[in-house]
Amino acid sequence: MVAGHLREKNGYYHLVLSYVDEYGKRQTPSKSTGLPVKGNKKRAEAMLMDARKKKEAELERRLKAHDQTHPDNPSDVLFTVFMVDWLNMMKSSVEATTFASYSICIKHRIVPYFEERYPYLMLSEITPKQIQDYYTYELQELGVSNNTVIRRHANIRKALQYAFKVGLIDNNPADRVERPKKSPFVGSIYNAKELEQLFEKVKGDPLELGVILAAFYGLRRSEVVGLKWNAIDFDQKTVSIRHTVTQITVDGKSTIIAKDRTKTKSSYRTLPLVAPFEALLHEMKAKQLQNRRLCGREYNTADAEYIYVNDLGECIKPGFITQHFPLLLEKYGMRRIRFHDLRHSCASLLYANGVSLKEIQEWLGHSDIGTTSNIYTHLDFHSKIASAEAIISVYPT
Repeated sequence: MVAGHLREKNGYYHLVLSYVDEYGKRQTPSKSTGLPVKGNKKRAEAMLMDARKKKEAELERRLKAHDQTHPDNPSDVLFTVFMVDWLNMMKSSVEATTFASYSICIKHRIVPYFEERYPYLMLSEITPKQIQDYYTYELQELGVSNNTVIRRHANIRKALQYAFKVGLIDNNPADRVERPKKSPFVGSIYNAKELEQLFEKVKGDPLELGVILAAFYGLRRSEVVGLKWNAIDFDQKTVSIRHTVTQITVDGKSTIIAKDRTKTKSSYRTLPLVAPFEALLHEMKAKQLQNRRLCGREYNTADAEYIYVNDLGECIKPGFITQHFPLLLEKYGMRRIRFHDLRHSCASLLYANGVSLKEIQEWLGHSDIGTTSNIYTHLDFHSKIASAEAIISVYPT
């Protein structure tokens, strides 16, 4: 018997069914009705009743088919159930940020597609054509990029390879699928004039520090919010990039992850502390001390080691930067780019001013930039100072 109920989510009714499949496993698939909650309860209830009847009929058919074709294979599971099981297994063996990426891909893209089109597709039955059709749907119907589909393919292939390894399937059907070609990077960058305008407009805005660090120093978002006071050497005039803060969302729950290491080994770097940025830091330090006196016990001291905090002493979250940056550009009528494109703008401006690709690679802590290979060469501190002088002409004074 198939049970079910209605669930309200984001202002819409969702159908939630509950039943035991042919292998004795409890299944609770959920699907949106597309009906707004207001004024549609009876229609949603009718859809629920219809969905239960259809599910019961299909389950009966699957049970009969299973008895006839899978009498000795009790370990077979639904493809979608296997993908979620594999995802949960990977949680303890990959970085939290990687798991969050896997989770979004599998739970919000792959599983919903196959649940809707092949609700009773068994792991042992999936074909290369079905996988290929999914990629075509993503590309043509959803309009995602080739690189996004390549990531979807990586998840499916890795999961199915595990199934093959443990003997759940005889071969990996994803190996016989044509994945799209990787798209070349095409970024939007600001030129020197646009950066100068941005620096002027952002003065006094909560995003000022973030924009300066991304556009001048080429820091990643995680490096911007992860910068600590102990990374600044006011005597030696250096800035050390060695701590990151990222924000992930898994099953609707947001989590902040702080790490005393950077994205890659090459990302750990020390850069010159230029005079305009040093002055800004002194201003921020004085303001934080003032806010701490004004707020008293309400001031958050737990994040005191971080530079980028709000008026209450709370560390600026990565999500705030992503959300606020396009609003800032819209407010001042500036051409829309991503926050991360400021990093590319930095690289472009350095290159235009004669800084070598190898020097830019060190400046950004980048493993691959433009036509450079993944070969790292030593860059002494004097050449980094030259890099700073090449871009400082557009820094606000």
